[in-house]
Amino acid sequence: MTIFDGDVPSPIDLREMEDAKTWAETALLKRPCRTAFFDCFLKEILDLMPGKVLELGSGPGFLARHVLEYLPGLDYVALDFSPAMHELALKRLGMLAKSVAFVERSFREPSWTEGLGLFDAILTNQAVHELRHKRRAVRFHAEVRSILSPGGSYLVCDHFAGEGGMTDTDLYMSVEEQFSALQAAGFGEIRLLHLDGGMALHRAS
Repeated sequence: MTIFDGDVPSPIDLREMEDAKTWAETALLKRPCRTAFFDCFLKEILDLMPGKVLELGSGPGFLARHVLEYLPGLDYVALDFSPAMHELALKRLGMLAKSVAFVERSFREPSWTEGLGLFDAILTNQAVHELRHKRRAVRFHAEVRSILSPGGSYLVCDHFAGEGGMTDTDLYMSVEEQFSALQAAGFGEIRLLHLDGGMALHRAS
């Protein structure tokens, strides 16, 4: 992972299998509300019925499995910078992985969107803070918007800073800052879909 000036350091390296496995084993225990967020993602996808979906920071395949169990033939691209996470996702998805294209790429790199094409839905769950500083969020959201098909939806969930949330205000945005970052990136229609357990899910288009 490239280290940029001003990065908020991470205590783990998710490219390493042991760190990736530990994260995967404890994620749902630490935040059992994740399942409710997965249901919200799925509802939006079922309403949209997209032809092509991109998940950013796809990790060990939790969200992908939740979606693909209902839509097993969906054209699904899973993008993550960690080969260890892709390996865990392949095991978790089993036969569902046949409709998934795994892309090993870091969305912190300037060229991460190259060659991906356009998507009807772009999803990301607990990954925006992996930009390692909240000031990078507007640029990132604008890059996402550049590969979103007209009429498509961007579903973005992350931890928030403030009451009931995280304390690191360099790494995490408040709910209001999350909304403003999407607005500044050029999204015209933004709606808060779900708020729970220190996380917020927005839909932007």
